[in-house]
Amino acid sequence: MASSFSSSALLLPFFLIILSCFIALSSSRRSLINHPSTNLPRSGFRLTLKHVDSGKNLTKIQKIQRGISRGSHRLNRLGAAAVLAVASGPDDTNNIKAPTHGGSGEFLMDLAIGNPPVKYSAIVDTGSDLIWTQCKPCTECFDQPTPIFDPKTSSSYSKVGCSSGLCDALSRSSCNKDKGACEYVYTYGDYSSTKGILATETFTFDDENSVSGIGFGCGDENKGDGFSQGSGLVGLGRGPLSLISQLKETKFSYCLTSIEDSEASSSLFIGSLASNIVKKAGASLAGEVTKTMSLLRNPNQPSFYYLDLQGITVGSKRLPIEKSTFELAEDGTGGMIIDSGTTITYLEEDAFKALSKEFTSRMSLPVDDSGSTGLDLCYTLPSNAKKIAVPKLVFHFKDADLELPGENFMVADSSTGVLCLAMGSSNGMSIFGNVQQQNFNVVHDLEKDTVSFVPTECGKL
Repeated sequence: MASSFSSSALLLPFFLIILSCFIALSSSRRSLINHPSTNLPRSGFRLTLKHVDSGKNLTKIQKIQRGISRGSHRLNRLGAAAVLAVASGPDDTNNIKAPTHGGSGEFLMDLAIGNPPVKYSAIVDTGSDLIWTQCKPCTECFDQPTPIFDPKTSSSYSKVGCSSGLCDALSRSSCNKDKGACEYVYTYGDYSSTKGILATETFTFDDENSVSGIGFGCGDENKGDGFSQGSGLVGLGRGPLSLISQLKETKFSYCLTSIEDSEASSSLFIGSLASNIVKKAGASLAGEVTKTMSLLRNPNQPSFYYLDLQGITVGSKRLPIEKSTFELAEDGTGGMIIDSGTTITYLEEDAFKALSKEFTSRMSLPVDDSGSTGLDLCYTLPSNAKKIAVPKLVFHFKDADLELPGENFMVADSSTGVLCLAMGSSNGMSIFGNVQQQNFNVVHDLEKDTVSFVPTECGKL
């Protein structure tokens, strides 16, 4: 990369953010299913995450462009989802009020299903709950990198009955009396969907950690182009069907390496290991501070982790943004979610305009209006650029401030001579994307209803 970034004010300190949530671990969540039979280590376990573009000869900006392309439908649908839910009347029967889930995603994990175990890779998604994979016989299935799962070959496969708590947890389900099973339909923000039979199975993680009785979707009718990177999806959302909820774990974290790092692996930690792995591995960044904040809950979109963003500072100036801009409204619209499956951060349009204006006033570079990168704000780099000073960028959450390091919000492309802000504009919902989260161990504590940003050299974990 031709340019490196330094703050024009302070050294970019990593701030940890803990976001306070009002999700109570309800009795329905605790009693949804019996505690699954497991041989998981008491301290939790680690899974390797692989970026969907890993191993490809792509520059940082090319990876971001591909991520933006993958997430465009998802962003638009999520922004409209809450509005549609509110607009539909109480007597509507077309299921428009069913929550829309994240879908697609940017990271894959390896796991195995059944007995004997069959290995496959799945998309990891913090914006949805359901665990699912494609199953034979397939009415409509997309191409996937591994063989489609055949439940007839597994001794541990069992259909879920229509009166099960797992079936009740679905936003859209029906009872197939002929099959004696619960049928599900699950839709995603990128217009993809999966439909099939809800069942339980044994899942194995990292070749040795197995759990039986995990509820999952055995999909025989799967539509859309958002899933082809893997052979299914693992939801890590806040609902009762997610992997975290079914394992009865109260903590998980992910630590994402830089999007341009082709050597080191990103990680997912489940269990108490999530909160102590950084210290244990000696991967903390010296002098940086961890901060914790509460999360918010949206009954209309119960899977999402909502942040309480109250303002943004560029350089030394706090932007003149209306307090209501990032608020989660009583009708379920607006707000900001933190999402591992969206590449860049998207801000409500008025906020992004204010940020762009102030940012540009503090940059010593001309704006690039060519639109060649697909990013909303770019600057022309001087041909001899080696080090470019950029304004500091601080997100003010209710309980803490997070100042991002320059590499978490700026991206340079020496081949085209541009320097771009890795953020964009949205309508209806704001999203805190994964580029802004890189090299933080992002710890979700579902018992305390908080999220923490721990400055970390993720490649060392």
